[in-house]
Amino acid sequence: MTSPNQPAFVAWPALLAGVMATLVGIGLARFAYTPLIPVLVQANWFSATDAVYLGAANLLGYLIGALLAHRLTRWASARVVVGASLAAVVLSFVLCASPSTFYWFFSWRLMAGVAGAVLMVVVPSMVFSATPQDKRPMVGTLVFSGIGLGALLAATVIPLILSHGLSATWWLLGALSLLAGCLCDVGLRRLSVRTDARPPTARSGEPGLQSIAWLVVVLVVVAYALDGVGFIAHTVFWVDFLARENALGQPAASLQWALFGAGAALGPFLMGLLVRQVGWHRALWMAFLMKAGAVALPLMSMAWLSQTVSSLVVGALTPGIVAIVSGRLAELVGPHTHQKVWGRATAAFALAQAVGGYSMAAIFAWTGSASAIFAIGSTVLLVSAVLVWVSRVIEVSRSSDGRD
Repeated sequence: MTSPNQPAFVAWPALLAGVMATLVGIGLARFAYTPLIPVLVQANWFSATDAVYLGAANLLGYLIGALLAHRLTRWASARVVVGASLAAVVLSFVLCASPSTFYWFFSWRLMAGVAGAVLMVVVPSMVFSATPQDKRPMVGTLVFSGIGLGALLAATVIPLILSHGLSATWWLLGALSLLAGCLCDVGLRRLSVRTDARPPTARSGEPGLQSIAWLVVVLVVVAYALDGVGFIAHTVFWVDFLARENALGQPAASLQWALFGAGAALGPFLMGLLVRQVGWHRALWMAFLMKAGAVALPLMSMAWLSQTVSSLVVGALTPGIVAIVSGRLAELVGPHTHQKVWGRATAAFALAQAVGGYSMAAIFAWTGSASAIFAIGSTVLLVSAVLVWVSRVIEVSRSSDGRD
C-alpha cells in the first residue's frame, strides 16, 4: 500500500530509465561490437585475433566498472554517475569511427565496458528501490530488456549501414547511444523523488543481511559469475563462428544475430511471466538448464533450425538470467541493500567474464576454432544450475531448523 506521504508508483519512469540504461550499457556498448568483428577483419582494420581481443577489452572494463560502481555513488549523486557513464559510451563509439591503432581502440572499448558496468549496477538498483514489492517481478525484469533491444538494433541496423562504411556505423551507434542516454535521464528525473525519499536501511518485514544465510547468497553469486563464462560463446564468437568458421557468410550470420537480439528483447518479459508462476529461485534454476542446452546445440547440429533455436534461447536467457539473479538477490537481501550486493555480484560476473574472455580468446588463437568454447560454456552453465539448486536446499534446511 502506498504511504500517504509518498506519491503513487508510476511504472514508466522506472522502465524508461532502466531500459535505456541497459540498452546503452550492454545492448550497444558490448553487443553492437559482436557483428562488427568479421567486418573489421575483412576491412583490414584489425586481424581476427586482435578483433577478438578488442571484444575482451570490454569485458575487462566491465570488471573495473563493477568494482567501482557502488563507490562512485558514494562520491557523487547517482544521476551524475549515470550521466558520466552514458557520455563515456557515446565517446567510445565516436572516437573509434576512424582507423587507428590497436591500443587506441582497446582503451575506448575498455572505457565502454567500465561505463556499461556502472549503468548495469546503479540504475537497476534505483529501479528496485523505487518499485513496490508486488510489481518487482515484472518491472524488475523488464528493465533488462534494453540489453536485447540493443542486440536487435545492432543486428538489424548495422548490416544496413555497413554499406556506407565502418565509420558511418560507429557514428550511428554513437547517435543511438546519445538518444537513449537522454531518454534515460528523463526517466531518472521522475524516479529520483521516490528513490531519494526512502531511507537507506531495510524496512520492517524485509529480509535483512543479518537474517539470511550468507551461503545462499554466495552460491547464487557464484552461479551468476559462471554465467559470465557461459555466455561468451554467443556474445563474442557466435557471428564469426557462423560467418567464417562454418562458411555460412555474413548475411546468414547477421540473421542469426538478429534472432539472438529478438530473443534477448523478449527474454526479460518472458522471464517476468515465469517468475510470477514459479518464483525467483525456480525460474533461475530452469533458466540455467535451458541455456546450457542451447549453448551446446551448435556442437550437435549446424542445421538452420538448431542455429535458430540456439540464437533465440541463448538470446532470451542472456538478459533473462541477469534479470532473475538481480530479483533473486533483492528477494534475499531487500531492495535497500540490493545495490551493494548486486554490485558485488556484477563484479564477480565481470571477473569470471574477463578471465573467461581472455582465456577463450587464447583458446581461439591457439586452435583457430570456437568449438571448444561452446563446450566449455555449456559445462559451466550446468554447474551454475547445480549451485542454484544447492542454494535452495540450504535455504529450506535453515528455514526448517528455525534459524532465519
